[in-house]
Amino acid sequence: MRYKHNVNKMEQLLNKKPVKKVQELISKFDPKLKVIVLNTTARTAKDAAISLSCDVGAIIKSLLVKTDNNFLICLVAGDKRCSLKKLKIILGKKNVYMANAEEVKENTGFSIGGVAPIGYIKKMDVLIDKSLNRFEDIYAAAGHPNCVFKINYNQLVKITKGFEKEISE
Repeated sequence: MRYKHNVNKMEQLLNKKPVKKVQELISKFDPKLKVIVLNTTARTAKDAAISLSCDVGAIIKSLLVKTDNNFLICLVAGDKRCSLKKLKIILGKKNVYMANAEEVKENTGFSIGGVAPIGYIKKMDVLIDKSLNRFEDIYAAAGHPNCVFKINYNQLVKITKGFEKEISE
């Protein structure tokens, strides 16, 4: 009986609109890429690493950053912090802030803890921290805190059309 419950929960999560959107995008990019449903949460990089039995650095944090009236996504390794100081220099902006939960939902279509590196409702530039390239496989949120997908660094750069930068501290 317990197994059946897990299958139902898995099907329910895979049918959620944000998760379906991510699955469609990654399947179009590479049919081998699949959303993985976890029994435990991947809301934080540490939680995800524990759930996946991998290094916390192999978890991609998708962070929404606000500059003036613009937003951009920063993809950073789970064991690093996004450097607002470096972003200010790279972007040539004085005011650079982390977006709040409402701004994240409005601009990405995802809730914090499930923000994927792709599929945003608003078009934004994506900066990818070069420290992610030290891992063969990396894991990203797939639209829900219990859903992730595995990808390699080069695929991440291609699927996001992201710019590789040193943005972590």
